Amino acid sequence: MTRSAPAPALVPGDLVAGDEYRLSPADLVRYAGASRDFNPLHWSPRIAAEAGLPGVIAHGTLLLGLVSRLLSRRLGDPARLTELTFRFLRPVVVPEGGVAVALEARVADRQPDSGLALTIVATVAGAGTVGRGRALVRP
Repeated sequence: MTRSAPAPALVPGDLVAGDEYRLSPADLVRYAGASRDFNPLHWSPRIAAEAGLPGVIAHGTLLLGLVSRLLSRRLGDPARLTELTFRFLRPVVVPEGGVAVALEARVADRQPDSGLALTIVATVAGAGTVGRGRALVRP
């Protein structure tokens, strides 16, 4: 019987999870229906332009849902996620052709009592960092 070596301990800066999610205007309309958030900034280019935006913008709760999906898929058991905070730094504009939102979760530090602290960053090409957060993950 061959034993595999234990996985190396994670250290600050290590990538824990990363993925890219493509959002289209149609996704925003579907999410509006599911969430019952029909704010026209999320589906009407005319209203978004009148508000001074360059186009329709993604729902903040949709982006937070993508963060939760990223972490849950990596953790296996969503109950391991004990705390999640996220701050939106700028709107995610979703043009007709769609936009890719890249998410990364990296080790911030180890918490002796609660497990890992993670830093989460959301970026969009051409817009830079659009959100940043922190999560605590139970071992």
